[in-house]
Amino acid sequence: MAGRLDGKVALITGGARGQGAAEAALFAEEGAAVVITDVLDAEGRATAASIEGCRYLHQDVRDEDRWAAVVADVVAQEGSLTVLINNAGIFPVQSLMETSLEDYRRVIDINQVGVYLGMRAVVPAMRDAGGGSIINISSVAGMVATPTAFGYGASKWAVRGMTKAAAQDLGPDNIRVNSIHPGIIETPMIHNIPQYDADPQSIIRGIPLGRAGEPEDVARLALFLASDESSYVSAGEYLIDGAFMR
Repeated sequence: MAGRLDGKVALITGGARGQGAAEAALFAEEGAAVVITDVLDAEGRATAASIEGCRYLHQDVRDEDRWAAVVADVVAQEGSLTVLINNAGIFPVQSLMETSLEDYRRVIDINQVGVYLGMRAVVPAMRDAGGGSIINISSVAGMVATPTAFGYGASKWAVRGMTKAAAQDLGPDNIRVNSIHPGIIETPMIHNIPQYDADPQSIIRGIPLGRAGEPEDVARLALFLASDESSYVSAGEYLIDGAFMR
């Protein structure tokens, strides 16, 4: 039976665990060759070993030279690169006055500059392949004010805007660019919110669907955007939050 991603080659940053790992597993199941990257080497290798057709590479997404090396490796080993998921990110819970300049620059460098570098790095390979799909993971914090996570919110608003600009820029190359905006998803990152650990129901009560999302929920949306089923979809922003933002 044909997979929805047969013939695709996907690069997924932040793939060691959480949403990235779920995307890698589903993409491989649907026929893609998958390369995951992360700075969490032990977890990344273990995740790749658990998924048939998946490889792991170390990558700090802030490093432009490393982006070039990773893309070159993927093309050399897999023959092309047609899907990028910019999933790597950090989630510091800090208000404006709690956020030092060093804190702010770190979250911007990883969450925003890393996405910029990733999009730039994959374009030549996607042009050579005749097109591709770039999926940038933003957040509901890229849709509404998030005063308790000032730097994180700033970075995710930027990802939303960069996605739209890149989609228009790269459309003539048949490269589609879309953003996904998860809400409360049960991953290690969500435990950065003290309120969630202390009383999950205090947050879940505000979600009309009555539950936190699972990484697989996000992976299924990413699968659609990576596949040819979404061949006329670009510059889109897709909330996946159980109707939390309404």
